[in-house]
Amino acid sequence: MSNNIPQYLPTTGDLVIASVQNSGADSFNCLLTPNTPYATLPTLAFEGATRKTRPQLPPNTLVYARIVSSGKDSSPELTCVEPSTGKSDGLGPVKGGMVFKISPGMARRLLAGSKGGITFPTTLGEKVGFEITVGRNGILHVDGGTVSATLAIGRALQEIDEQALGEKAQKKLAERVLKSL
Repeated sequence: MSNNIPQYLPTTGDLVIASVQNSGADSFNCLLTPNTPYATLPTLAFEGATRKTRPQLPPNTLVYARIVSSGKDSSPELTCVEPSTGKSDGLGPVKGGMVFKISPGMARRLLAGSKGGITFPTTLGEKVGFEITVGRNGILHVDGGTVSATLAIGRALQEIDEQALGEKAQKKLAERVLKSL
């Protein structure tokens, strides 16, 4: 690969945003990244799903899922329920908003919250409402309520990633985004 973005390696327990490619009788084939094999998402791996009530997910539907198993010689398997509770707890189809590419390292830092050194979402969230969903596979879903807010927030997070901005620069960026909204 010519670009220097590290490739994502599916790891058991990771939260990912996958794109449904097609479906079979018992599962969906989902794309995690262009460089990884299709992941399998069983049709019954959703809260309350039965053979009669399983979800109908057309191609290109995005789902927020957890990797249940991943091996070198097998394709990853996904689930949209927490095994301990049987509840979705935020997992499942992703609606609205837009998708942005970020590095797997940035995804890890965002998932770590302020401990990861990413203060922009907290700073901005004190002034404006928005939702972000972070996949360890480098896919970021942003819903800022409006197209302009969603674009501004998504591009700002990409800028933090690409330029490795520190806390002070993130605060300035948050102020700039707020003025533009």
